[in-house]
Amino acid sequence: MGGPDRPGTDRRGTVTRVVAAVLAVAGLLVLADLGTAAAAESGIARQMRDRLGLPEDPAVRVHGFSFLAQAATGRYDQVEVAMRRVPIGPLRTPEIQARFHGVRAPLSDLAGSGPASFRAAAAEGIVRIGPMDVRRLVVADGGPAAGVERLTVEEVDANAIDETVRDGGDPALRGLDPRTAGLFVAEMPVDGADARVAVLSSLLVSDGSLRIVPLDVREYETGDPVPDAVHDSLMQAMAVEIDPGTLPLGVTPTSASVPEFNVLEISGTARDVSIGEAAGSARSTS
Repeated sequence: MGGPDRPGTDRRGTVTRVVAAVLAVAGLLVLADLGTAAAAESGIARQMRDRLGLPEDPAVRVHGFSFLAQAATGRYDQVEVAMRRVPIGPLRTPEIQARFHGVRAPLSDLAGSGPASFRAAAAEGIVRIGPMDVRRLVVADGGPAAGVERLTVEEVDANAIDETVRDGGDPALRGLDPRTAGLFVAEMPVDGADARVAVLSSLLVSDGSLRIVPLDVREYETGDPVPDAVHDSLMQAMAVEIDPGTLPLGVTPTSASVPEFNVLEISGTARDVSIGEAAGSARSTS
């Protein structure tokens, strides 16, 4: 015959049931959080599709830990909207982004069945350009540059600029701001052989347009000079101007950079942005 259950066994069973119940509740809260966030993101996507004139709903993500915790206060840290391959002016494959900071909206305005409406303390309008769009403009210039088969762009730092000067570049290049520069690498025939040619360029934004200003052309791996015909052709062909038009939210582009490999980014910012029924005009800032 078995003896009576020991007290320790009862306690372990109770603890197990409590832990299981807590985990079940936590799981339900996570599912509720994800479900509510998805509904809000869908509403924002519909609104941004109409506001930006997009052919389809963009991808929307509400950042920050626990959507429901943010919804309880009606304040959200950051909302990001992204749409890929939307033709803009001469650009065929750009990525459009809008990032909203300090969003204020009741949950019903975001997750309801109607259009979403909200206000944001600040917003960024961004167009990310792939180098293939730049290559089309370069090749169209003709000459040796027409042989550019592939074009990539890399970030630039002070060490890279110093190395270019040591390889024979103009010492004035040391005054170039790496944050607004890019190293374009063109794969093309040089003297009958495949080669990679580096074009160190400044990125200038004026009146809403991006100007790529080539400053130095040389062989990528060795830093050696390239033939004059190749040098002169790339200096001319890489001097392109790109007008991305109005950025998301009517923001005017004010800066350009290479934030990561093979990405050329044009951006602008705005304050006090309204989206939805109460939408007003955003105030652009430099």
